[in-house]
Amino acid sequence: MKTLFLINILSFLFLSAFAQQTGKIPAPANFKRINAEAGSFSFWLRNTKLKKDNTVYLYNGKIKPNQQAQYAVLDISIGKRDLQQCADACMRLYADWLYAKKQYDKISFLATDGTVMDYSSWRKGYRFALRQGRLYKVKSTSPSNDRTSFDKYLETVFSFAGTLSLTKQLRPVADINDIRPGDIFLQGGSPGHAVMVMDMAINNVGEKRFLLAQSYMPAQNIHILKNPSSNSPWYSNKISTELKTPEWVFKKGDLYRWP
Repeated sequence: MKTLFLINILSFLFLSAFAQQTGKIPAPANFKRINAEAGSFSFWLRNTKLKKDNTVYLYNGKIKPNQQAQYAVLDISIGKRDLQQCADACMRLYADWLYAKKQYDKISFLATDGTVMDYSSWRKGYRFALRQGRLYKVKSTSPSNDRTSFDKYLETVFSFAGTLSLTKQLRPVADINDIRPGDIFLQGGSPGHAVMVMDMAINNVGEKRFLLAQSYMPAQNIHILKNPSSNSPWYSNKISTELKTPEWVFKKGDLYRWP
């Protein structure tokens, strides 16, 4: 009995660990995950941890009213301000990957007014100050590169960037069949929306299936979306004109990529 009990406990722990990464979400039948080179953005996204609690919470700790959109919830901080919304979640994932690789000079985002908000300047003690409706870079503090300072940089980016600025910074992907992890379905506007491709699988005839993640308004846990047409988390690149997600409808041509 003790041996059986121990086996059951070990099995539970194994399955719990198995289910705590995006890449452990089972691929669709007859599909195989694409290769993801170690260190790549695809690899990092695939290994993003998932929360055991599948509830989506808002930045203020309240439960999001709509609990039907998510398949899984990423184990990433929301922050305590209403900042990390849809486009911000995409920027957060991209910036966190570059930060983990210590490629600080590549962390840079456009503000809505066109100002380049680069982390290299932030590390040197520059800050982005709003004056008469425009941002200016001002040397105002000592250099720093710790995680707390980086999080403050991201909060500043989230305050002044969004879907409109992302449409200027990213480049359109002409053919949806070329979709890759890290790409973003994006509509710039007030409001607009953005969701990121987290992982991808392919079958023997070339059809691709992909996972999508979003935050939303107000700021909330980043979560893997269900496909409303199948209740599975996987979407197909074989779409006619629209990509329907639980809380937004994108056009086929709304796919963008980091430069």
